[in-house]
Amino acid sequence: MRSSWKRPDTPGNIVIVAFILVQCLDGALTYVGVTNWGLAAEANPVVGWTMSVMGIGLGLMTVKLVAVGLGIWLHLCQFHGIVAILTIFCLFVAVLPWVFVFRVLWVPAG
Repeated sequence: MRSSWKRPDTPGNIVIVAFILVQCLDGALTYVGVTNWGLAAEANPVVGWTMSVMGIGLGLMTVKLVAVGLGIWLHLCQFHGIVAILTIFCLFVAVLPWVFVFRVLWVPAG
C-alpha cells in the first residue's frame, strides 16, 4: 500500500516563509513611514490609493494580505523560483528603501 505522505519541499517552504516575513516587514515599515510622513511617502501608487480609500491600516493590511495570498498560491503551484525572485525584489525595492529613509530622516521623539 502506498502512502499519500510525501517529503516536504524544504527549500520551497523556506522561500514562502521568507516571502511572508518580507511582506510583514514591508507592511510594518510602510505603516510607520506613512503615519509619520503622510501618504506621499508611499512610492507604490496602488498601495497609496488603497490606503487613501480604505484608511492607512485597513488599506495596507488588504494589500499585504492579497500579496501574501498570491505568494502562497504560487508556492502551492510549485513556482518557488518566482516566489524567491519576488522576495528578493520586495526586499530591495520596498524594505531597504524604508530602512534608508528611517536611517536618514528618523528623528526620535524626546
